[in-house]
Amino acid sequence: MASGGTGDELVFFVNGKKVVEKNVDPETTLLIYLRRKLGLCGTKLGCGEGGCGACTVMISKYDNLQKKITHYSANACLFPICALHHVAVTTVEGIGNTKTRLHPAQERIAKSHGSQCGFCTPGIVMSMYALLRNAPEPNMEEIEDAFQGNLCRCTGYRPILEGYRTFAKNQGCCGKRGNGPSCCMNEKEENAVTISSSLFNPAEFQPLDPTQEPIFPPELLVSDFRTGICILPWGYAALYQETQNSKPHKQLCFKGERVMWIQPTTLQELVALKAQHPSAKLVVGNTEVGIEMRLKNMLYPVILAPAWIPEMNFVQHTDKGIAFGASCTLSLVEKVLSKAVAELPPYKTEVFKAVLEQLRWFAGLQIRNVASLGGNIMTASPISDLNPVFMASETQLTLASTEGKRIVTVDEKFFTGYRKTMLKPEEILLSIEIPYSRKGEYFSAFKQATRREDDIAIVTCGMRVLFQEDSHRVQKIKLSYGGMAPTTVLAVKTCQKLIGRDWNEKLMQEACHLLADEMNLSPSAPGGMVDFRRILTLSFFFKFYLTVLQKLSQQLNGNNNLSEMLPSSYLSATELFHKDPIANVQLFQEVPPGQAVEDTVGRPLVHLSAAKQACGEAVYCDDIPHYENELYCTLVTSTKAHAKIISVDTTETQSVPGFVYFISAKDIPGSNVTGIANDETVFADDTVTCVGHIIGGVLADTQEHSRKAAKAVKIKYEDLTPIVTIEEAIEKKSFFKRIRKINKGNVQKGFEESDHILEGEMYIGGQEHFYLETHCTVAVPKGEDGEMELFVSTQNLTKTQEFVANVLGVPSNRILIRVKRMGGGFGGKETRNTILSTVVAVAAFKTGCPVRCMLDRDEDMLISGGRHPFLGQYKVGFMNNGKVNSLEVSYYSNGGNSVDLSYGVMERALFHLDNAYNIPNVSSLGIVCKTNLSSNTAFRGFGGPQGMMIAECWMHDIAMKCGLPAEQVRKLNLYNEGDLTHFNQKLEGFTVQRCWEECLESSNYHARRKLIDEFNRQNRWKKRGMAIIPTKFGISFTVPFLNQAGALLHVYTDGSVLLTHGGTEMGQGLHTKMIQVASRTLGIPTSKIYISETSTNTVPNTSPTAASVSSDINGMAVYNACQTILKRLEPFKQSNPKGSWEDWIQAAYVNCVSLSATGFYRMPDLGYDFDKNEGKPFCYFTYGVASSEVEIDCLTGDHKNLRTDIVMDVGTSLNPAIDVGQIEGAFVQGIGLFTLEELRYSPEGNLYTRGPGMYKIPAFGDIPSEFYVSLLRNCPNSKAIYSSKAVGEPPLFLSASVFYAIKDAIFSARRESGLTEPFRLDSPATPERIRNACVDIFTKLCPSAEPGTFKPWSVRA
Repeated sequence: MASGGTGDELVFFVNGKKVVEKNVDPETTLLIYLRRKLGLCGTKLGCGEGGCGACTVMISKYDNLQKKITHYSANACLFPICALHHVAVTTVEGIGNTKTRLHPAQERIAKSHGSQCGFCTPGIVMSMYALLRNAPEPNMEEIEDAFQGNLCRCTGYRPILEGYRTFAKNQGCCGKRGNGPSCCMNEKEENAVTISSSLFNPAEFQPLDPTQEPIFPPELLVSDFRTGICILPWGYAALYQETQNSKPHKQLCFKGERVMWIQPTTLQELVALKAQHPSAKLVVGNTEVGIEMRLKNMLYPVILAPAWIPEMNFVQHTDKGIAFGASCTLSLVEKVLSKAVAELPPYKTEVFKAVLEQLRWFAGLQIRNVASLGGNIMTASPISDLNPVFMASETQLTLASTEGKRIVTVDEKFFTGYRKTMLKPEEILLSIEIPYSRKGEYFSAFKQATRREDDIAIVTCGMRVLFQEDSHRVQKIKLSYGGMAPTTVLAVKTCQKLIGRDWNEKLMQEACHLLADEMNLSPSAPGGMVDFRRILTLSFFFKFYLTVLQKLSQQLNGNNNLSEMLPSSYLSATELFHKDPIANVQLFQEVPPGQAVEDTVGRPLVHLSAAKQACGEAVYCDDIPHYENELYCTLVTSTKAHAKIISVDTTETQSVPGFVYFISAKDIPGSNVTGIANDETVFADDTVTCVGHIIGGVLADTQEHSRKAAKAVKIKYEDLTPIVTIEEAIEKKSFFKRIRKINKGNVQKGFEESDHILEGEMYIGGQEHFYLETHCTVAVPKGEDGEMELFVSTQNLTKTQEFVANVLGVPSNRILIRVKRMGGGFGGKETRNTILSTVVAVAAFKTGCPVRCMLDRDEDMLISGGRHPFLGQYKVGFMNNGKVNSLEVSYYSNGGNSVDLSYGVMERALFHLDNAYNIPNVSSLGIVCKTNLSSNTAFRGFGGPQGMMIAECWMHDIAMKCGLPAEQVRKLNLYNEGDLTHFNQKLEGFTVQRCWEECLESSNYHARRKLIDEFNRQNRWKKRGMAIIPTKFGISFTVPFLNQAGALLHVYTDGSVLLTHGGTEMGQGLHTKMIQVASRTLGIPTSKIYISETSTNTVPNTSPTAASVSSDINGMAVYNACQTILKRLEPFKQSNPKGSWEDWIQAAYVNCVSLSATGFYRMPDLGYDFDKNEGKPFCYFTYGVASSEVEIDCLTGDHKNLRTDIVMDVGTSLNPAIDVGQIEGAFVQGIGLFTLEELRYSPEGNLYTRGPGMYKIPAFGDIPSEFYVSLLRNCPNSKAIYSSKAVGEPPLFLSASVFYAIKDAIFSARRESGLTEPFRLDSPATPERIRNACVDIFTKLCPSAEPGTFKPWSVRA
């Protein structure tokens, strides 16, 4: 914290208020300061590494050159508080609030339904706000670019963009928001049902008035010394410095417990300090050093901040190029180079355009706004986006030290080793000169990453060629790569052999052979993906070859035959990645005519917390104010996947300031045994069974001290052999005991009667929940009778209460669990929160103090598990027309080191092995593998998506084998109304056929299919694909007794209603729907009803908020409680029929009638017997169909989601806005599961992907460019509250349509190489898998190493 330091005085402003801090610790970030010192909790901690944007704030400074104030977004989690001197900070609390007025940026995201769990919302609001301060009328491209550094796990992004589109001057399709007479989406009637697409009305939005924004603090306009960025005209060189009162700023120095921060004002001071402290780090944006110190346990005792050095903050146009001071931010570089490209002749700006292409996808805007150009070079990352460009272009660097200056070139000798350069320890990088290109010179840069936006490169490159005058003969060529060695490298041998050669196909082929040899990688190379990386080096060169060939043929004025060497089908390979603006429509059924205005059921009511979330006022677990004497707990976890604990040494923790106590198994007053199956321990005692296994916890006065002390704990192990993968578990028969089977019909006979039998297997990777709010618990001991109150981010209050009571050795009635809201859950907080809550409870019991712990993102990902990886092995018999006769399937899941909910996940997978297809004969087996990974757990879909994905895999194979359109084979096999499933449940109200036909029609499927075929004929290296996929998802907990719920209703004498029910709010709008239900039932406005929280002392024995049933069971319980109240009020209504609600309540109270009621509901007639294959596991099913179209780049594996059409049966929607939001959010989460998100482990079981840096969830740019959602009309569901249906999980699997569209596109690419047989594509369909599956001449030049002959860097679980 700031109070831990000494030194100079720090002066800055926050939301217009002056802050003077005299004791600053350089390790304190702006985020910590805002939340702890100033109590501004709207700014959230999502990842701590600048990768999610939850902590976004606006920074404002005065630019003395332009004589204007500049505003930019930044990540508070990385921004050092020491860098704030004479800076103004604006947080989400500073722009508007619910007490006075919301800022338009807050209002529009709330009213357009762009806030679900709300944890990411303040950061998104601030990104938009910073853009509006710079461009009050932005275009849509600027809006989308502003969000490159923001993530959202709930909404699917569409409603956020839709709300903010209203600020844009080029709004595009209004999506029926314009309400003009010529609008393409005017309301239409179908069978007397009014269809609407208006989820919100932009006319209600208050206009943006830039004159009403908070003013920049006048005090910061009057400074004794200012250094501005100096942009100088062509051919001039000077530095800009303005001095007022002839009195320069003095050097600043701040000393913390471990780090000293020095901010010099002159170059002389800086080089002298660097000579004095040669190992000191220079920090401008802290985007690398901040992460190294927090996540990599590195310590830099001296930090030098060159932000005020004039010679490092300038832009100079020279005869050779453009020189930038090393402290210039990447955003500034982008701005200057864009201007140069617009104004200079094209032949001079080839290198500039390449730099701009790399910056276009470089991190998020928040990072580019603060990260410096010099810092990017000096970080010397082997996967740097820019260093290959600088190496290929021979960019020149000016270095400085006390001995003077020298100029060096970025060449093959500049990087001397992993993250090392040729600079001497006492030298600093002063400036960078990016050169102009010449006539006859061409330059390209390429980057391939898992995700297009804000992602680190897998392989990156810069390529430059200079031709002899008026020819296509190579005079000079430089090919530089990142991601192919521990440093950025130059393909020296290849380049030498290409000089003097003509630019033709022969050169291209030889270059690829040379590169394949020179850019080789060990099959065990760090980073893995070895084949993919090698292929990319060739693919990039081929793209460069084609691009140059195209430019050459144009610029040599046709005096050549070069154009003949470039087939028209190859041209699309040269196109740079671009994404079309978002277009979307959401259709839903209007409420019936005559429905009362105050009856909100069926209306798109805004999430009742949306405005609070948009203003940063919504309170999450870690936002609860700190208690007096509160301690912070940091977990100490295993670094081994399987080992015996020899010793735990806590000696060094004693010397850490603020350290209080180390808790472990010996401190437990109750039982150390925990877990759903009682097969886990709160603390590991003798043996650890996964990396991340909790061994103990360190308690200290602050989080920083607690972290430092935890790192000081020394543990000795004796290694045991770990089991990591499903294949290892199968080989060693490491399974959990319960094995499930569902059999129907005669499988063998079915095979005998089939025309074809096909066998195969598919692997589906796991998935990290990545809720934006990590696990968090605050435990407060009450001091008597073992009472304890816990504020927990959990979906499951009952199990949390039970497990805490068990570990403390007290009855459950002494433990109170309270949940206000969660920042996302998705199943990850159904049981796994208890591993943290029990530890924190023991800590609070032991010390008698309140104890808090919120896991860092890397801890959360390591410890809490995720979606189960699955391996499906199948044998399917079918007829020539594609009709399925018989199926034999085995599912293996990776359960991790404990049972948790793995049995239930496997059972649901088996229940969904048919998806929506009628299979007469089925033999199925489900086995959960026991491995040494963190226990996997519930995740949206709960095994259903894995079961259905394997069904679609063999269905796709059948279509390919029969040579029939996949949609024809799928339709042929669909269930019909009244059919029995393979588990013998009759299908009633089966609407998949309706959804299917409507989706085919609305998506214009068959016409677009023809266009895709034509596109694929005309393009060799870009291919398009399309797929239509159904889903049938069973609704209920498969454990029957969990299908119950309770509610508690209090009516106060003023007529206001306090409602409590058993469900928790995690963004899915459950509380909003319950208030709508209560409002309709009681006949009063929603404004009279309030839900405060969910707690164990109001509704006991609650079922977890999971399985998509929460609205169904809690809604009925609420209805039941309301009916009880109404029955009691009936006499007073009869005696005063014209009275108001308040009159009746007052009369009841005066007559001593209870105005408090409980409600209860259980789903009837549920239960299933696996042995007999009979019963009814599900109350009903939710159905849907999606059609998706994609485009893949066959050379890089990139794909674009072009269009998705979804038709979903959600019964009669309780709230169309919330239901559409759930559909879109689930679909985009599924896009992550099936195309992006990949968990990577070392062979020893260590998780590599521990944060947004390496683990990529979908970003704004990953949603379909055209995204259409329609709720099926006239399909009431008699089995749920007000004819509605569950919606949380069912839509997720529809994103398989994207996966199979990709597979369809890959098939087109493979056909070009003569391959037409079914092929295996495992999930997720990452760029690596897509590229490797597109077999061609380049893949053949990079043969794979034989498995078993090497140790891979990573394995799939």
